[in-house]
Amino acid sequence: MAVEASEAALTEPPSATDRTGGGRRTALWTAALSAPPLGLLAAAAWFGRHVRPGADDWCFLPAVRDGGVIGMVEKFYLWDNGRIGNALLVGAYSKPGIAGHQWFPLVSGGLMWGILWAVTALALRRAALRVPRGLPLLVASMATAVFLLASPNTYKTFYWPASAVSHTVAPVLACAAVVPLLLARSRTGRRAATAAAFLMGCFLATLSENTCVVALTVLTCVLLLGRRLVTGARCEEVRRWCLTGIAGIGVGTVVLLTSPGSQSRRERYGANTSMLAPDSLLGALRAFGHVLATLLTTWEYLGAVAAGMLLGLLCRNGGARPSSVVLRNRPLLAAAGTLTFLVAGYLCTVVAYPVFGAGTATVSRAWNDYLLLFVALLVGVGALLGRAVRVASGPLKAVCAAVCAACCLGLAFPLAGLGTDMEARARAFDHQDQWLRDRAAGGARTLPYTPLSVAAMGEPFGKHGSWPAGCVADYYHVDKVTHSPRLP
Repeated sequence: MAVEASEAALTEPPSATDRTGGGRRTALWTAALSAPPLGLLAAAAWFGRHVRPGADDWCFLPAVRDGGVIGMVEKFYLWDNGRIGNALLVGAYSKPGIAGHQWFPLVSGGLMWGILWAVTALALRRAALRVPRGLPLLVASMATAVFLLASPNTYKTFYWPASAVSHTVAPVLACAAVVPLLLARSRTGRRAATAAAFLMGCFLATLSENTCVVALTVLTCVLLLGRRLVTGARCEEVRRWCLTGIAGIGVGTVVLLTSPGSQSRRERYGANTSMLAPDSLLGALRAFGHVLATLLTTWEYLGAVAAGMLLGLLCRNGGARPSSVVLRNRPLLAAAGTLTFLVAGYLCTVVAYPVFGAGTATVSRAWNDYLLLFVALLVGVGALLGRAVRVASGPLKAVCAAVCAACCLGLAFPLAGLGTDMEARARAFDHQDQWLRDRAAGGARTLPYTPLSVAAMGEPFGKHGSWPAGCVADYYHVDKVTHSPRLP
């Protein structure tokens, strides 16, 4: 309802649009242009019915089955990593068993798309910019599509719940904290927005450390440059909101770092001594350079730029003086956004390097914490370019529309191939799953298991060794599983 109200508020006044019909036609073709990215997202969610457990899921499923969500929280806090928020989300999708994994793409994808749509529409309204109805939907849909599907490994980005919760859903949840601020009109609303920022900061700190690094970088940038980037009576309110969010992250980080699970994880990966070592910092810089090269040569991200350019070409200033934050000083805004992304991306790579080492450059799921910021930067740069070249914009609109459609087409083919691979694995998995359950019910204590991997997912007896064979045995209530080269 809030999004629909925002869309209505952002539409050109009837007196200006209905007389010529041009505004109505623009609204129709921008809404129609949303169909390709929305179709991609719908197809991706539909393929989610083929998701089956893999890697860490094998260990999460029996833990939640036997101990419930509280048992998972205890496991994470005391033994694994200290991430209480992460444990709550893992427990939520693991509690229904395999069905939870199958519903996860639809639920998480819809949630992320809805949040980005709301943020886009509300931010435009707060900036007193009027756009055709349907344009915020196009921008949010295109941004969501490239964020989820342009990754080198879409399965680990979107379909693997253990990864998506930590690296894909987390940064979008951070964006959700902005919604109460954009909606606030009264003192009570502003207090609620500040409280939401603090609570979200606490939650994010125990959900994803890398997302917190990105959030802290963005909030710090707003604090340092806020008076030059924004204006209006609510500038101080935004500063207080940022400080409160930083305080929330600080409180949550203390809870995380003092947990027994976090201490155990630091001992396992040596993060206490190696993260800031010169070799580690240089290695992280090389890895981040490789990530940048990959991102800048993935042409499908042009869809975000094209959607942003359409936004810049079609938006109009509102007639009334805005009562909220208004972005200004466009060159500084573009430079600050670029620098913020580079700093956040490198710091996230520094945090991840002690765990993944030289492989940090190829562990694409760890990029997603700052990948959303990259997509937002592309949309913003596109919008600034669109505002700068408003003359002779007719042909440029057609070019942008064509680029959006071409990018969606480019994403559709690998998605279809992944869907085929997922379906084949699901059939084999279900066959073996039933066979193992039948044998376990018949009293067998040792069972053969054939690894079934998709999109380089970890499986028992795969390239990473026998892990997580012990968790598979727990899942089927047997003592041990052994490697079998062929399905039963």
